[in-house]
Amino acid sequence: MHKNATLIGERINVTKTWLPDRDKLDRYIDQIFENDRLTNNGPLVQELTRRLEEYLEVENLLLVTNGTLALQVAYRVLGVEKEAVTTPFSFAATTSSLVWEHITPRFADIDGDTLCIDPNKVNEAITNDTTAIVPVHVFGNACEIEEIDTIARKRGLKVVYDASHAFGIRYKGKCVLNYGDASTLSFHATKLFHTIEGGAIVFKRREDLERARLMINFGIDGPDSIKDLGINAKMSEFQAAMGLCVLDDMNEIIEKRKEAWERYENGLPDKLQRQQWSAENRNYSYYPIVFDNEEVLLKVKQQLNNMDIFPRRYFYPSLNTVHALSEKYKTMEISEDVSKKILCLPLFAGVEDHTQIEIIGNIRELL
Repeated sequence: MHKNATLIGERINVTKTWLPDRDKLDRYIDQIFENDRLTNNGPLVQELTRRLEEYLEVENLLLVTNGTLALQVAYRVLGVEKEAVTTPFSFAATTSSLVWEHITPRFADIDGDTLCIDPNKVNEAITNDTTAIVPVHVFGNACEIEEIDTIARKRGLKVVYDASHAFGIRYKGKCVLNYGDASTLSFHATKLFHTIEGGAIVFKRREDLERARLMINFGIDGPDSIKDLGINAKMSEFQAAMGLCVLDDMNEIIEKRKEAWERYENGLPDKLQRQQWSAENRNYSYYPIVFDNEEVLLKVKQQLNNMDIFPRRYFYPSLNTVHALSEKYKTMEISEDVSKKILCLPLFAGVEDHTQIEIIGNIRELL
């Protein structure tokens, strides 16, 4: 243990859910009881939709019950089938949502600096059965969007960006969610902005939004009419109430996260590899560091765990190595290497200075 270390006294996870002012939340809940409307595109869902479109500077935003269904609905609406090229370096849902929809994932390796999918590898992975590209803005870092979109246009493919981490991120002068045929967000309780559980899809085309709106409500377009194949993926009024409260606090949340992010940035050794950033701004959702090898990572992780501090191996393992997601194993050299050496440190609004000092001190000691 670092010579100045003291036990923190409470479990510190990689993130901590932001809980808004209880009185404000109660006022929204009172509205739900007064309206007697709990779901089915209620007034709070409509209000949150309008406010998010304004905040994010997007159009055609559809709120859904979680980020995984956001991906699945987007695939259905856009006609993604057979195969899709995606990254092996992501949360399991990016790939499992494809497999669940009977779409075969074809992996393309990542750029070792940005940690996002490598457009050159995307081109190599495309086959005659490929119908879409599903890149990820990893930790909120924008992909090589122009290169990916150029490939998609030339090959006649759809692009669905998994933007789960990219809330509020800008690229080339506009919100990153405006690119591709659709972008999806996760509003899970662990995210920068959350609705307890929840998510959203931002569509390029209005007609895709309208079809998705039917699809998330069983395809029903009237009391006695079912127009399309559908599923239940609606956001509830209680989820929207939480989202409206959290959205009011976004400036405070981002400012506090920025302070914590800068504390790591200034305190940790320069020799630790950081993610090379390509977006115009940060939302300070994550602080990933890449060690020289897995052995050092495991030592750091164990020492911090002994102090009830729990950073996360995010993302590990590389998804191309998971049999349930990829029956035909193909080596993704960079993704497999990075996934063994990367660690996300605790970062959230309210993380204590002394906790970060302990983390920084222990990492420095073990390098």
